[in-house]
Amino acid sequence: MRIETVTGEALMAHVPALARLRGTVFAEWPYLYQAPEGEEERYLRHYIQGEGAAIILARDGEAIVGAATCQPMAATHGPVRACFEAAGRSPTDYAYFGESVLLPEYRGQGIGVAFFAAREAHAASLGLPSATFCAVVRNSNDPRRPAGYTPLDAFWGKRGYTHHPELFCVFDWTETGDSRASPHALSFWIKALP
Repeated sequence: MRIETVTGEALMAHVPALARLRGTVFAEWPYLYQAPEGEEERYLRHYIQGEGAAIILARDGEAIVGAATCQPMAATHGPVRACFEAAGRSPTDYAYFGESVLLPEYRGQGIGVAFFAAREAHAASLGLPSATFCAVVRNSNDPRRPAGYTPLDAFWGKRGYTHHPELFCVFDWTETGDSRASPHALSFWIKALP
């Protein structure tokens, strides 16, 4: 297993593989995201053009089996920035970790820890004092929740992140099996970087 940080134009070669990976992992609980045709590639191409953006890749041989993103919040989605601005927080003080996706058979092997370490190192190299990410808010009694599902809250807490449910944004997406997009709340977790 190899973990590498890729930035700039070098990321373009990985767009098709990363788009498939995102579509596969986000189709699972808790996101249940149904990726529209071509949307993942459009998102990734836009992301790659952002100043300071990095993607951390997990490779098994040459195959990309996981990825995690990091960029200055000032360069990310409008709803993310607007949430922090409305709370009196400056987006220029944060690295935004947009997603962390890993195929199920590779989970529980320390790759998630490596993703956080690499993203935090990249954020520090950009001089950003804090890191944040958001996660979809789901009801614990949602009947679609798989038996035995364990939320990642404890894992994130061990990495030093604190949940801030008062900070949230809303994104619309179509869930697997639905025919139209619906709003989804995502709440934030924050860590001050050393």
